[in-house]
Amino acid sequence: MSERRVARVQLESPVPQLDRLFDYAVPHPLVADVAPGVRVKVPLRSAGRMMDAFVIEVVADDGTERPLSSVEAVVSPMPVLPERLYTLARRVADRAAGSVSDVLRLAVPKRMVRAEKAWAAAPPPERPEVAPAARERSDALLQPYPGLADAIDAGERLAVDAPPRPHGELPRGAWADLLAAAAVRTLARGRSAVLVVPDYRDQAQLLAALGELVTPDAIVRDDADQSGPARYAQYLRTLAPVPCIVVGRRSGVYAPAHDTGLVAIWDDGDSLLSEPLAPGVHARDAALVRQEGEGSALVFVGHTRTTDVQRLVEVGYVREIAPARRSSPRVVLSATREGEQRQSRVPSSAFAAAREALQHGPVLVQVARPGYAPSLVCADCRRPARCPHCAGPLRAARPGATPVCAWCGRSAHAWTCGHCGSAKLRMASSGSERTADELGRAFPNTRVIVADGAHPVAEVDPLPALVIATRGAEPIARGGYRAVILLDGDRMLQSEALRIGESCLRWWSNAAALAAPGAPVHLVGVAGPVARALATWTQPAYARAELADRAPLRMPPAVRVASVDGHTRSVDTLLASLRETVPDLDALAILGPVDTSETPDVATSRALVRFDYAHGRAVAEALRAGVIADALRARKSRKDRGPKPRSTLRVRLDIPEPDL
Repeated sequence: MSERRVARVQLESPVPQLDRLFDYAVPHPLVADVAPGVRVKVPLRSAGRMMDAFVIEVVADDGTERPLSSVEAVVSPMPVLPERLYTLARRVADRAAGSVSDVLRLAVPKRMVRAEKAWAAAPPPERPEVAPAARERSDALLQPYPGLADAIDAGERLAVDAPPRPHGELPRGAWADLLAAAAVRTLARGRSAVLVVPDYRDQAQLLAALGELVTPDAIVRDDADQSGPARYAQYLRTLAPVPCIVVGRRSGVYAPAHDTGLVAIWDDGDSLLSEPLAPGVHARDAALVRQEGEGSALVFVGHTRTTDVQRLVEVGYVREIAPARRSSPRVVLSATREGEQRQSRVPSSAFAAAREALQHGPVLVQVARPGYAPSLVCADCRRPARCPHCAGPLRAARPGATPVCAWCGRSAHAWTCGHCGSAKLRMASSGSERTADELGRAFPNTRVIVADGAHPVAEVDPLPALVIATRGAEPIARGGYRAVILLDGDRMLQSEALRIGESCLRWWSNAAALAAPGAPVHLVGVAGPVARALATWTQPAYARAELADRAPLRMPPAVRVASVDGHTRSVDTLLASLRETVPDLDALAILGPVDTSETPDVATSRALVRFDYAHGRAVAEALRAGVIADALRARKSRKDRGPKPRSTLRVRLDIPEPDL
């Protein structure tokens, strides 16, 4: 009689108490197909149904003759979960007090039968080769950074300031050439590279730069813009035992490329790299976990330095590499001069610079918000105009249009001010469309291009034009913009967010990097540390000062912060258990809980937990244990006393903004 085989599987379920390996007997007809990494279906007796699962390992039975359910079926004999990816997902989930199935949902795309059959029938991919000319060009692109090439070869963790300029006449930034050169050098050494960017425009620039150095078969895309079959086929390519260059967005950091030698993150301060789905792990943190396990090089590249990366630099975990010759845009701090109207939105110096630049090429004007009039006020008392139904802010789509609520979308046809009774409205701010109207009248016979969320524009030609763009939506200009004007800076800085200074510096620096060499960059109406950092192009120094200010206040990233949300009783129980499990937490570690109840019959609350990095493992384990215990109590309560509200206890670590 043959020895019984046991498959240890990871269920594809977000239920906290199922976040562990389960043992299932392998029936004799399935022994040949059940292997580590394949998808299977298994019965879950407690739920009375079949569930999808990944096989993690197959072992011999320990001989105890324990009763085991059997694997029901093999979904596909194709191994799609290599051991290295499962190990990474497990470590990331443990660090974030989350479920490994949530991480795998982001890392492994859904199975596409037709794409899988086509991949299995095709010949295996060949090892990509890097032409000598491409190798020489990549080395030349890395040469301005002394020691960068050797540090990448040695697998170091690095912070690099990107060159703040466009790439000649091509519609991409010089940063894309730098990342492409590092990836090509890694590929030439026979190892894979994983490049992670925030959005599709950055990805397009990077793909264009790589396309000039390597053949298309060496490049793998990882993004949700592809069709399901195309994305699944690209994922199967990363599993092949030959190196490649993966270019993806935040989930691309998990790409299981063969023998990864480089992981690079572009612009890690962009909020798009923060995963909104559970367990909410930032691509930067996942990359740090991956580098620690794989020993590959890790490079953070950007026009600015986040305080998160600066903290790693200061503790010696990341090494910064500066260019041998520092270059920076020509930044001018513009303000209204004597005799000009205080409310003038564009000072005379910036206006004159734009008029001069329009004779030679396009001019970029960055604004804070899209639309025509993003906010309205009472024309008599100047109080904000509010929706009579939900008290949300009113806005107008065009002059004379009926105000519309920004929250509920209702039209306020007969609006009256709740304070003074006036029925007159006044536009209190200018969005991208109103700015385009105003500047279009100021510069007659000039093309005006609006670029925002409703009007996406990837690139513009080198002909004269006024480009009005919201922050983060600026298109690339061939040859660079002849002038850049940054408006609404004071309004941006008025936000109460903890990281607003960092964010503004990043928005303005990225826009300034789109200017042609020597072109003026006018920052309008802003002074103080953020303006000085932009004018002197000393973003790392600003991050260093910002981090020093947050340390005594115990604000992130000087410490880690976790949020706990749920029923009040569950939150109180979890916090009490946390105090007992991790007694080293200081007296001010827990903020709250505060009441967040929306209805009187269900009491909910929210609390924040601040803790040092040294206590990270203990706090994460305690929070995870509390979530599992609460889920088990809720299940027992439903079983004993009938239907009850499901467990709503939610825990998220490393939240970017500590907001109660």
